[in-house]
Amino acid sequence: MNNKWIPEIMYEDDAEGMTGHLPFIPVPNGETMPRFLLIWESRDTGELEPNSEGEPVPIYEMDLHQYASMNTLKEKLTAAEYDKVRAALGLEPLKIASKKGSEITENVKKNLNQ
Repeated sequence: MNNKWIPEIMYEDDAEGMTGHLPFIPVPNGETMPRFLLIWESRDTGELEPNSEGEPVPIYEMDLHQYASMNTLKEKLTAAEYDKVRAALGLEPLKIASKKGSEITENVKKNLNQ
């Protein structure tokens, strides 16, 4: 029997929930968050083909995508290499993004205290 844990990507129904519609993976005790995910993209082609009973069913195109943990990349790459990855993904260099993030956090704290 294979007892290997398989991550499940989930979503909250409520936009006001803890994750604000961002996906999450519940990680069981004793397991770690995956460093790498493979996810199939599925697109309906608009075409139909008969199934085993002869009934028409949609045809889907499937494309495999790979996603890596930014935390893992940050740990394993130099700062310059990591910033190159961030740039390739359309993100700002880490120092700039961190500064902007800190400013946003400070504004949120100020607004909560008012």
